[in-house]
Order: sequence, then structure tokens, then C-alpha cells
Amino acid sequence: MLEDGRSCVDVAQQLQAVEKAIQQAKKTLIQDHIDHCLEHAMRGDHQHGQGHDFSEFKEITRYL
Repeated sequence: MLEDGRSCVDVAQQLQAVEKAIQQAKKTLIQDHIDHCLEHAMRGDHQHGQGHDFSEFKEITRYL
């Protein structure tokens, strides 16, 4: 955009849109992962063990 001579305001606006899109993608990923962990915990389906599920759940919430 800069090479095309676009204004700094246009570039900043596009960068803001990219940041929001990345934030939304991260939020969706984390929510899906938490849902997955909770489904396994509710079913008692502990593929990696209950301790692993809980520690992974705690770890992913750091990124909220």
C-alpha cells in the first residue's frame, strides 16, 4: 500500500482491520479448544488423562 502511494491513514486502517481479524481468529480457536476440552471432561473421555486435560485448559486460558 505504501508503494502504491496510499495515505498513512489508509495503511493504519488496514492494519487495524488485520489486527481485529487476528484477534477474532485467536478467540475462536481458544473457544473451540475450551469447548473440546470440556466435552471430553464431561464424557469422561480422557485420552491424555484428566490431569493433562486440566493443565491444557489452564494453559490455553492464558491467551484470552
